[in-house]
Amino acid sequence: MQPADLLDLDVTGVAHGGVFVARHEGRVVFVSDAIPGERVRVRLTDTAKASFWRAETVEVLDASPHRRPHVWAAADVAVDPDDRPGGADFGHIALPHQRDLKQHVLLEALERFGGFTPPAVTVAGATPVRAVDGAVLAEETPDATRWRTRVSLHVDADGRVGPFAARSHRVIPVEELPLATAEIEDAARALSGADHAPGRIDLVQPADGRVRVLPRPEPARRGAEARRPAGPRRGKRPRGRTAASAPAAHTPAPHDPAREVVLERVGDRSFRVDAGGFWQVHRLAAHSLSALVADALADIGVDPDAHHLDLYGGVGLFAAALADAGGPATRVTSVESDPRATEHAGENLAAWVGARAETDRTERYLTRLLAQAGAAERARLAHGVVLLDPPRAGAGREVVERVAALSPASVVYVACDPVALARDVGTFRGHGYQPQRIDALDLFPHSHHLEAVAVLSRDGRAR
Repeated sequence: MQPADLLDLDVTGVAHGGVFVARHEGRVVFVSDAIPGERVRVRLTDTAKASFWRAETVEVLDASPHRRPHVWAAADVAVDPDDRPGGADFGHIALPHQRDLKQHVLLEALERFGGFTPPAVTVAGATPVRAVDGAVLAEETPDATRWRTRVSLHVDADGRVGPFAARSHRVIPVEELPLATAEIEDAARALSGADHAPGRIDLVQPADGRVRVLPRPEPARRGAEARRPAGPRRGKRPRGRTAASAPAAHTPAPHDPAREVVLERVGDRSFRVDAGGFWQVHRLAAHSLSALVADALADIGVDPDAHHLDLYGGVGLFAAALADAGGPATRVTSVESDPRATEHAGENLAAWVGARAETDRTERYLTRLLAQAGAAERARLAHGVVLLDPPRAGAGREVVERVAALSPASVVYVACDPVALARDVGTFRGHGYQPQRIDALDLFPHSHHLEAVAVLSRDGRAR
């Protein structure tokens, strides 16, 4: 069979990555926009591999009781798959069942790639923000929409503005962004391709509520193309500078709105971060994760005389949780490769005399620490906590093995990908660290993504 051919398939399961499992004559077919238990008509999109094919649902023949009208009408199954925007691949599923499916993916990953049967894990929603008297100050909406405080849209060469179509780099103009805050949706509607060069536009709404529009044009062309005039087309700005018009070396760099410093709040504490820097996307995510990490740290205990590490530390969100748990003099080192984030982390951690921020790649920092730490320092590290919040690809074997070589009392691993988490937990288990608890949060409702926090100890017990 060839791409564009149609098949009627029974969907039997869910796979990592927002796709669902069916079979045709024994071959696995990964299907989008379906639900386990359904019979659907699909259009094949990739038949090149012998082991599996890919397809997209074009019609639901026998619907699951968990199917709902898509939370984003533009992405509904009634829309041609080529015109469905990406980013809400679970939006057609009732919210409780979305979380059941995410739990299944997480548990299956831990068994398959981590090599163990995990403890009971429940995928919870975002944690409400409460006042001292218990009153709810902020919580998730009943339908889990309006949570994105950061959205990336794209401008194509024809001036269209919108998200990419699912699994493509083709811009789809849309009227609504239901996962975004209302303010970001309003700002997106006001965008015009005539005002922006082709590339990406980030919309960011920090704690002050004002939306920042951060254009990220495509890089200037190089070589022979760069020598051709790159004049504006259809009223748009030039895509890049020609060699002749490049600014002289002494010309001041233009203001970069992505480097504007904004404040984000978690509880009664403010964190400085660049508008274009990394911060959690869900408006309640930083609060929810900080609360979950704080609970995990209370469970294992934080020795105030030990040395604790916050790896991939960003602007210091979890280093602050570590310092809070141990007290103002607790020694905490936050390690981050982005110099701007490290600069902000130093400012954000100034209230704790024992906290510091270092700019370095995690693997290089650990290599240096292992080479230079004396016996006394090794002892402090051995009584400490190592907290990791790596990117989606995970920490990887090299980093995990170096963390294990420090022999910390406990490891707290914050993950945004279940397979990466499972692989790294499997490596930790090979070095004598056993998971004692794993908690999961649905901080990306209506998508397949989730966050998880795993706590590991040298002997598998809380300390």
